[in-house]
Amino acid sequence: MPRDVDALTSSTLKHLREHWWSAEFTDFLRETLQPRAGNRILDVGCGVGTAEVQLGQLGISQVRLFGADLIAPRVVEAVAAARAHNIRARFTVADACRLPFASGAFDSTFCVAVLQHLRDVAAAVGEFARVTRPGGRVLVVEPDNAARYWYSTSPLGRRAFDVATRFFNAIDGRGYGTDPAVGPKIPEILARHGLEPAAIRVFPVCQARMGSPDAAVWDGRRATVRGAIDRLQDPSLRQLGEEYLRVVDEYAAEAQAAGKTFVEIQNTMLFATVGMKPAA
Repeated sequence: MPRDVDALTSSTLKHLREHWWSAEFTDFLRETLQPRAGNRILDVGCGVGTAEVQLGQLGISQVRLFGADLIAPRVVEAVAAARAHNIRARFTVADACRLPFASGAFDSTFCVAVLQHLRDVAAAVGEFARVTRPGGRVLVVEPDNAARYWYSTSPLGRRAFDVATRFFNAIDGRGYGTDPAVGPKIPEILARHGLEPAAIRVFPVCQARMGSPDAAVWDGRRATVRGAIDRLQDPSLRQLGEEYLRVVDEYAAEAQAAGKTFVEIQNTMLFATVGMKPAA
């Protein structure tokens, strides 16, 4: 699957919908959710409506698509995207832990890379189970952000990865208490909420580079870190960010000097778990 992953700009797989979606993943959703005419399907954490546009373009008649997201500007973008592609979908601003829908309202409920951001994963999964009808399906796709593979031919690559991990984890983890390794734990969580785990599929999320990356890659890395530093008030975190920028500069110079012999490989995993709600 074509993916866009960079541990030097984020400690988590945050931007799945906007940057990593592929035709293969859309096919997986169709096979898993098994949409049929008249079905109501809910996307929790819909972002800018990528799933709704992709599913809507499959041409399945009379499927009713619904999206919910906590961030209002993203919902506005989702509405615009659906209209631009003539997709019939409804969107609302909502908290995954308090969904504004009746119990049993949907034939299928799914979320992609949402629970990694939540402190109360159990509350969200409980809501997924509640709003899904008996006999319906719940699909949860989440990464294991604690198990990221990194390799670089440059010794400074390992240092950059280590400092990046410390920096982004310090930013993402302060006061939030989220679980970085939620992906493989989903089957157990589903079971605790009365959903029978039916299948699990692993999607590798990879990036391999041979030869020094283009200047745009390094500029993007620097810009991401600088943007993060500028939003921080904590002096110690700002200092760590400045240290990280220095390491990135040194790493870029070493990669450029290595030329075609430079190699950088990253990999992590997405865990897609299907749960069935027992029929009444």
